[in-house]
Amino acid sequence: MLWGLPSRQTVNAVGGRLRACDVRPGHRLWTLRGGRTEQTEVTEVRVAKTRALVDVTTDHATFAVAPDQLLWTPDGWTHARDAVGTVVAWSHARKLCRERLSVQPGYQLGYLVGATCSDGTVGKNHVSLVVNDESFAAKYAGALTGATGLHARLEAVTRPSGYLGRDVPGFRVRVVSSYLADLMRQYVGGDAHHMRQRFPRVVLRDEETFGGFLDGYEDGDGYRIRRWPARLLTSSNVPFLAELAEIIGARFTPRTNGLASRLVVADSWPRRGTFQAEEHPVELDESAWVEVRAVAARAPGAKPSTL
Repeated sequence: MLWGLPSRQTVNAVGGRLRACDVRPGHRLWTLRGGRTEQTEVTEVRVAKTRALVDVTTDHATFAVAPDQLLWTPDGWTHARDAVGTVVAWSHARKLCRERLSVQPGYQLGYLVGATCSDGTVGKNHVSLVVNDESFAAKYAGALTGATGLHARLEAVTRPSGYLGRDVPGFRVRVVSSYLADLMRQYVGGDAHHMRQRFPRVVLRDEETFGGFLDGYEDGDGYRIRRWPARLLTSSNVPFLAELAEIIGARFTPRTNGLASRLVVADSWPRRGTFQAEEHPVELDESAWVEVRAVAARAPGAKPSTL
């Protein structure tokens, strides 16, 4: 069996792309370890000759390898020549060099997720919150920094008010981080749009994190009820509120008149015993599956190829 890459095939080195023939012991390459991309050091390079190569075409790229090269699939390792129709592990090369965050679970993470789910915006490479309340924006910035280590600051901005018909002053917290943006999408099921996001079950790690989530969501789309010790949360995303109601053991009846639904969260909800802590990773899963569309054998050349 011959494994390896043809000499001109590029690989993802820590300092940038390299041809396989230019890789030397001591170079550091990117590799997938579970769901994380990590750096690995090259300790040895071997060279072999072959007249057999295959081009593997996926949804994202085409690369050349020896037919016996092993690729990782959900069912384990498979040879490249047998990979048609399956999916192989993959990570976006452009995201390899970005800063990776060390996320700290706890109240601040819960608050960050709750406020983002209610009033935040998750872009392609940024997360932001624009509100009228300066204290809410300041608390959000503090939670974002405490949970992720990213520097977050308040900016005075103006935004249009449809109700008043004019621009009103507000405050914005915005951090540019594709890692954090991808992480937020992972927490809410892949789509961070407020009407399509799923309940972020990562906040069920413990009651402290869940309490932060409730506080963050209340500050964005809720308020305290004055008549009894409870808070009221609003959303037009009915499945989101229904799942939350089940977690706290509350009754929930969605509205059918086109208005946002409401969920009452009594302060006594922990005594109902319905909360069950769940283990969920707080770090970003950087791996993905990409389908192998075709595997084509290369016509042998006049000279053998170098692996």
